[in-house]
Amino acid sequence: MPKTSARLLALLSLLQARRDWPGPLLSERLDISARTVRRDVDRLRELGYRIVATRGPDGGYRLDAGTELPPLLFDDEQAVALAVALQLATTAGAGIEEAAARALTTVRQTMPTRLRRRVDTLDITAVARPAMRPAPQVDSGVLAALGAAVHSREVLRLDYASTPRADDAGATAAPPRRVEPHHLVTWGGRWYLVAWDLDREDWRTFRADRITPRTPTGPRFTARDLPGGDVAAFVVSRFQGPGGWPCRGEVILDLPAEVVSGYAADGLVEALGPERCRLVSGSWSWPGLAAALGRFDADLEVVGPAELRDAFARLARRYAAAATRG
Repeated sequence: MPKTSARLLALLSLLQARRDWPGPLLSERLDISARTVRRDVDRLRELGYRIVATRGPDGGYRLDAGTELPPLLFDDEQAVALAVALQLATTAGAGIEEAAARALTTVRQTMPTRLRRRVDTLDITAVARPAMRPAPQVDSGVLAALGAAVHSREVLRLDYASTPRADDAGATAAPPRRVEPHHLVTWGGRWYLVAWDLDREDWRTFRADRITPRTPTGPRFTARDLPGGDVAAFVVSRFQGPGGWPCRGEVILDLPAEVVSGYAADGLVEALGPERCRLVSGSWSWPGLAAALGRFDADLEVVGPAELRDAFARLARRYAAAATRG
């Protein structure tokens, strides 16, 4: 790779790693002059990257979101990780399998030969879990529209079918529902919208595969308190009744919701961003629950309860002792 191109890639990687970069620090990290930094920033802008410069003694640079997707630059490890993640996403069970497969084809075609060989030698075969019935497919555009309405707290008008969209071609048209969308979650491999139904004046859970959002959205609203205290308690009460697992805990996982939902069984998954999600799950014992959550092999934060934190601590001591034996 030419020196200038390699330097641009290094500069872009730094700008993506943190929000603000002082100019002198970029010069130091890249071992180039401040003038060269300014020139390379101008080259990235020409490629479509929106880089904002701030003036003053502590002036520097920030990579902002733009209105269009610029050319994406990845180093070797990022490119391979992206290809592997897309392979796994082809069985995520979140309605994005086809899009993930097309994205994987696009990424692989643009890879240099050396990286394509690395991806091919991994020989990953993503196998979906067997199920009593196939998971309903949800259009990614619908999920994006529902997520945006939840985030912006805007009244949503939607058409809701009594059966999945694929089966209701002859259904009688009904007036659109008006709801205050509060949470977009997954349960048992299906996506649900938890919302306050304005016409029925009650809380409802809507299957996302039966929803057709209407535009434009309505006015903003003030969030109501969910029955049971939070979305996990509410959904569990709707689908599992008063019984269920004797031990239930909540964690924040550094994984996308669509990845976790494919392995969470009857756990409740809520997206907190593109790479983080909230998982509420249960088991017959606290150590069993901690061990089950640890299988995701990702950084996590225990929200509660204290019994789950204690179980993680006990398992950590037990595993550390096991690693020193023999």
